[in-house]
Amino acid sequence: VNWMAARRQAMTSELLGPDLAKMVPLIGPGQSDTACIDNALELLVIGGGYSLAHAMMMLIPEAWAGNLLMDPQRRAFYEYHAALMEPWDGPAAIAFTDGRQIGATLDRNGLRPARYIVTDGDHVIMASEAGVLPVPEERITRKWRLQPGKMLLIDLEEGRIVDDDEVKRKLASEHPYAEWLEATQFKLHELPELADEGPQPASGHASSARRNDPTAQLNLQQAFGYTQEDMQFFLEPMARDADDPVGSMGTDTPIAALSNKPKLLYNYFKQNFAQVTNPPIDPIREELVMSLVSMIGPRPNLLGHEAGSHYRLEVAQPILTDADLRKIHAIEKLVSAFRTDTLDATWPAAEGAEGMAPALERLCREATEAVTAGHNILILSDRAVSAERVSIPALLATSAVHHHLIRQGLRTLTGIVVETGEAREVHHFCALAGYGAEAINPYLAFTTLEQIRVENNLPLSAEQVQKNYIKAVGKGILKVISKMGISTYQSYCGAQIFDAVGLAGDFVEKYFTGTATTIEGVGLREIAQEAVDRHKNAYGDSPLYEDMLDLGGDYAFRLRGEDHAWTPQSVAKLQHAVRGNSLADYRAFAATINDQSEHHLTIRGLMSFKSAAEPVPLDEVEPAAEIVKRFATGAMSFGSISREAHTTLAIAMNRIGGKSNTGEGGEEAQRFKPLPNGDSMRSAIKQVASGRFGVTTEYLVNADDLQIKMAQGAKPGEGGQLPGRKVDKIIAGVRYSTPGVGLISPPPHHDIYSIEDLAQLIHDLKNANPQARISVKLVSEVGVGTVAAGVSKARSDHVTIAGFEGGTGASPLTSLTHAGSPWEIGLAETQQTLVRNGLRGRIAVQVDGGLRTGRDVVIGAMLGADEFGFATAPLIAAGCIMMRKCHLNTCPVGIATQDPVLRKRFTGEPEHVINYFFFVAEEVRELMAKLGFRRFSEMVGRVDKLDMVRAVDHWKAKGIDLSRLLYQEPAKRGVAIYNCERQEHHLDKALDNQLIAEAQP
Repeated sequence: VNWMAARRQAMTSELLGPDLAKMVPLIGPGQSDTACIDNALELLVIGGGYSLAHAMMMLIPEAWAGNLLMDPQRRAFYEYHAALMEPWDGPAAIAFTDGRQIGATLDRNGLRPARYIVTDGDHVIMASEAGVLPVPEERITRKWRLQPGKMLLIDLEEGRIVDDDEVKRKLASEHPYAEWLEATQFKLHELPELADEGPQPASGHASSARRNDPTAQLNLQQAFGYTQEDMQFFLEPMARDADDPVGSMGTDTPIAALSNKPKLLYNYFKQNFAQVTNPPIDPIREELVMSLVSMIGPRPNLLGHEAGSHYRLEVAQPILTDADLRKIHAIEKLVSAFRTDTLDATWPAAEGAEGMAPALERLCREATEAVTAGHNILILSDRAVSAERVSIPALLATSAVHHHLIRQGLRTLTGIVVETGEAREVHHFCALAGYGAEAINPYLAFTTLEQIRVENNLPLSAEQVQKNYIKAVGKGILKVISKMGISTYQSYCGAQIFDAVGLAGDFVEKYFTGTATTIEGVGLREIAQEAVDRHKNAYGDSPLYEDMLDLGGDYAFRLRGEDHAWTPQSVAKLQHAVRGNSLADYRAFAATINDQSEHHLTIRGLMSFKSAAEPVPLDEVEPAAEIVKRFATGAMSFGSISREAHTTLAIAMNRIGGKSNTGEGGEEAQRFKPLPNGDSMRSAIKQVASGRFGVTTEYLVNADDLQIKMAQGAKPGEGGQLPGRKVDKIIAGVRYSTPGVGLISPPPHHDIYSIEDLAQLIHDLKNANPQARISVKLVSEVGVGTVAAGVSKARSDHVTIAGFEGGTGASPLTSLTHAGSPWEIGLAETQQTLVRNGLRGRIAVQVDGGLRTGRDVVIGAMLGADEFGFATAPLIAAGCIMMRKCHLNTCPVGIATQDPVLRKRFTGEPEHVINYFFFVAEEVRELMAKLGFRRFSEMVGRVDKLDMVRAVDHWKAKGIDLSRLLYQEPAKRGVAIYNCERQEHHLDKALDNQLIAEAQP
């Protein structure tokens, strides 16, 4: 959609002439996906003169890049058109017609069902399911289904069905596409190598990089915000293992807008992901359809058929080595059709933070001048960084130029390559791609990798280290784009599939136009100040940074590192409280978490309560024994944690009337029976995830809640992950798998590609266990409220909104910190949407992901939650010390391990967990009394009792605006704002009832 908008001023049509202007906007704003592709198809057919089938093959091409068996002519057709436009990617079954032909096609993954029959009366019936219309079997002459990337085409004038092969063979042979490709498309790796003449910064500036100069290298690393954690947790593992590094537990650090540290701009953007309305895809199992190919250079006129009218430079993947970049710098010597210009993305340090705004204006102006002068590849470079020059954040420079050229109508005339020392993580490359970068050269990451190789004596050559890193980044990019159901880098490039968290609306609108933002605050001035602060750390006179990188502290607690909620002190205070059953000690723990006057950790830390004029006596407030029934432990599988830890949580929750959650690993059948002492190890919530591990009828009927896990807070858009070292014989038996073999659930449920599919599974589970509530687990992001409304209409009894802070036994580090958003955002949107649509009363809403104290519970209730999920906190109460080694099977306290020796170290007791939950409930009661509530349900949805505290002492967060979260959606008369009704599932209409009745003797 963004690229179609970028084309509007550079597009011409012989058929429409000046009337083309009447079709602007080419894609109407705020439309559905279907309406958008309808606009695009109409444009190609009417404005471009393409046949209907030709246009559909351009819009939704089949997977050709990895298909070595494809006919060369057809392959050339697709490759040629890939340079014309990016594929419209994602799960789709599209029906189309122009009045003369009618047809249907599936996306390259075939993730939408489409089945059809042909009758002897020449009727063709196609639907998402077979048997939609009753047709006698003897009248059916053909019965089949659409396959991935295939097309069903009916020519009404010729009165026949045109076979997929015939359609595509005819179109592929109409023009000599292979010859056109030979003349117009150049592959970077096939161009001759050039001599290394050292760094080439933008004209007029010298590079501060000096080969084999450790001081200059350290200064650059500090200027671009490198930390010791980047070296230890990202770069070295990627160089060694050629894979995206894995970690565990959640993130308990502040969002970038609340951090006291100068954060990179990438950290303000959270990756979007597909849930329910369309599925994520599996980049491993669907490798054939995945592609990292990127095209650099001008995009041709989409409505013109002129052969040889455009030139594109193809790269096999978007991460450029220094040798690759040398070719692009000197591209005119190699291919006369290209002209490159390098633009400086730095500004004078003497100008301070105020210098970045004019630098951005200068950069955009230079980009316009370069494109107008005929340069069809722009390199945005920060090579000129030195003691005298500060770098513009690469993401800001890229997006600013990208959107500026779109507004000028020039974007399709040039390609954008980013040469930056800033990018090193997978998320960095994805963000740059999302905002317009067709290729990226992370030059400082490469020199840092060589430094790591030498200092750590890695048994790899310099070339192999670089290859491993590029391979790891490529895998990571594919995983990120697949979360949205996207298969190709070309489709992801410029798609802006991110939420901005904590950035000012005017800043986002100018430089990241079209990006969703709910919490506003940080603007250009603060982003510039962060860049200046990093520069001062590098080139200032602080002795702390003289000979070492900053510690970091994002992925593990470090003194002088990033702030954490779970510090050694807070962990110790909580464990001391629960083991001694001391409410006073719990209050000391809660105070360290709740008091965020100096260290802002969470969005809810910026909220305050409006106390009642007349508080309620504490003895009139709902008792703690009732409040704890609203609590549940998080979905932690038997396998990710030990049997001892899993059963301890279950016993504790069953004693207090709360609920424990099996996670996605099944449960031993022996736990369904009560223990002799009356305790029960049965988990009340049984989870049904995409891998269906351990899901049997017996498992389903032994549940109070059946939870369909659509996404997980710590890694939305991905499947669960259990390393093989943790899969012993017992775990494998419960999961019906093989001991020692790692288990990865597929990202999508392969029976849920739409809200209708979800409704079917809800119905099936309700039939399996009519007494159980059916729950759907979603993850917070902008737009989750609409999904939750669909879940309610699909007759789910319960929905969970998980925040990105949630823990996990194993997850790529990229996902832990950069996917999903804080639960406050998703919960507020869910409440507002459900109330607006009159659906709130019939569905229970749970929130989880980083809940720690009673204050968190009260704020969650006011934002709209009926129930609350806790995972990390009860684990800490049971003995967890936050070593963050869950994925390694080496947990020293016997919780996240299957090692029999380590499991003996587990000392947790159900009483410890029970004490914790009652302490939380007592804190809730005290706050309810002050706020004037007697019953918990009175508090749900009462966002009017919340206020915002300005972070006046925080240089960066003082402008944060939470007004959208604190908006009270007006409820119509008779519409509930909390769960007080039951869903009607119409189980009496199920065919099962008739069959059971007829089967009776």
